[in-house]
Amino acid sequence: MPSLRTVTGSAGTRLLGLGHHQPEKTLTNDDIAKLVETNDEWIRSRTGIVTRHVAADDVAVADMAAAAARHALDDAQVPGEDVDLVIVATTTARDASPNTAGRVAYALRTGHVPVRGGSGEVPPESVRGVVGPGIIDINTACSGFAYGLGLADQAIRAGSARTAVVIGAEKLTAVTDWTDRSTCILTADGAGAVVVQGTDEPGVSPVVWGSEPELAESVRIEAPVDRFSQDGRAVFRWAITQAADRARGIVDKAGLQLDDIEVLVAHQANLRIIEPLAKSLGLEDKIVVTDITESGNTSAASIPLGLSKWWHGGKIPSGVPALLFGFGGGFTWAGQVVLTPEH
Repeated sequence: MPSLRTVTGSAGTRLLGLGHHQPEKTLTNDDIAKLVETNDEWIRSRTGIVTRHVAADDVAVADMAAAAARHALDDAQVPGEDVDLVIVATTTARDASPNTAGRVAYALRTGHVPVRGGSGEVPPESVRGVVGPGIIDINTACSGFAYGLGLADQAIRAGSARTAVVIGAEKLTAVTDWTDRSTCILTADGAGAVVVQGTDEPGVSPVVWGSEPELAESVRIEAPVDRFSQDGRAVFRWAITQAADRARGIVDKAGLQLDDIEVLVAHQANLRIIEPLAKSLGLEDKIVVTDITESGNTSAASIPLGLSKWWHGGKIPSGVPALLFGFGGGFTWAGQVVLTPEH
């Protein structure tokens, strides 16, 4: 029997750059109060959210994903042509094919996202005859970015890729029931991205991922309604009672202690979940990203969006361990420890 060749890539990977994108339009709690019976105090007290960003009708998930990717590549000083793997985590992309990662890959070479339904477009010279990157869409909802980063890390270490862009992007407002007070106060749009490359000194720990079968129906966007709905009490109960144990397992897999963690970037689901989680982990005195207050819940985008905004805003130092932990629809969870980029 012939033997197959195995290829080994880098010993580890690291984050080279961070990027994000948010639509210009914002929706305040007072704006929400014009749609359903609620008020600013009620929303703040239960979620911590003050405002959220909303994409225009003609803006697609791929548009926001590509903008965040460009920002991350600029930050890393890596040309788009060097990217050989694009992974997009999203649960709100409208199109099945071309997938969102494919549209982003096209945009990184041409400078624009192809028009939906634009089958008559003549491709520019920059993509004719070119072998493009691997393109993968992931749908594990709010944990999607951590899943994507885990796959990129494994692909680079296995020798299947050299430079990856991992993006979380969502247009949750497109699947929002604006008559449901329990969910419309949460949802928002945006994207965050990271550039990942091989290194001899690992800067991304092995991903730890799993699911909770008993909560499989607790967060839904299902046909034919295609509107976001959730059992908020069940999700909150799990987050308060189980999430900290899952997060401890992630830190243990990284070979670290919780005292080593300097930054916590949990899924920005609800401030009333993030704060108790940080306290349960003994991280309340460390840097706890709370972008939820100004960005709302952006599902798969929330971790890279919050990380990038706080990094570029000078709130997160270089080269320190950050715990990334996503959880939500499916019901899925995943996370890893990363070293923040060096600048």
